[in-house]
Parts: sequence; C-alpha cells; structure tokens
Amino acid sequence: MFEILTCEKESFCVIGKEAQGPILNSQEWIVKLWSETNAHYYEIDALAKKDKNGNTLGFWGAMTNYEHTYSPWTDGGKYLAGVEAENFGLTPKGWTKWIIPGYHYLYAKVENNYSTLMEFVLKTFMPSQKLELVGAIHEYYCPEENGQLYLFFPISKLK
Repeated sequence: MFEILTCEKESFCVIGKEAQGPILNSQEWIVKLWSETNAHYYEIDALAKKDKNGNTLGFWGAMTNYEHTYSPWTDGGKYLAGVEAENFGLTPKGWTKWIIPGYHYLYAKVENNYSTLMEFVLKTFMPSQKLELVGAIHEYYCPEENGQLYLFFPISKLK
C-alpha cells in the first residue's frame, strides 16, 4: 500500500514563518502561512542550504506542540513553513528559526493520501513494528521531485 522507508537526520535548522492553531482547521491556516512564506522567500533565499549546483535542498513544514518541545500535536500546535537553512547567527526580521533535533525517522511519499498515509503509519505500521512516535511529524517538500511531499515520523532520538 505505502512504501515506508527509514533514515537518520542530524539536527538541522529551518527558517520560515511560524503560526499556531487548532488541528481541526489546520489546513486553512497552514495554507495561508505557506502563501506568506512563498511571497517573501526572496528574503531568506541566501540562507537556504544548497547543493553543489546551487539548488535549494529542501522546504519543511516543521511541527511542534504548543510548548515548543518538538512533541507531537494533540489538539493543535505550532507549524513553521520554511526552508532548511545554514544555522548562522541572526534570523531576518519577521522570520523564525527552529533547530530540529536529530532523529531516526520513518518517512513516506504522500500521493493524494495525506490522512490515509498518516493513519496507516501511526495506527497500523508503527504498532506492527513495535515503534512509537517520539516527536512531532514533519512535512518535507523535495525540490528535486518538483516539490513532492513526504511525511517524516520520528521514532528515536539520535545520540
């Protein structure tokens, strides 16, 4: 049904626009947040991590709970629409920087099945493998695949 893969990702920096709100209408407020981020992206493009050809490495919809401990959302939480960036000192005015902890992740491609994939991973796949979600889920938009969306599920912290 879904191809579930694993990877490790060291702690990384995301610079973007932040908002918070309830899970019930999250799609509404997150779409607005991405619109704002995209409209002003030129302000942070120079901070984005790039590959050897100068292409941006990735855009993230990073999530955390209201207390900002990178725990999963319950009834809602915080969302950062942004780009993986170099972790230099200052963040431009009007932008927010998060340092995402390093984790071992399960990840999977989203193909018009966001909620179905989420439910399958959390309620079927992870229990069958005796795995638990140990942090907030993140969205990754892959520039090499025309913005293909992947969901990243943290299953253990890196040491």
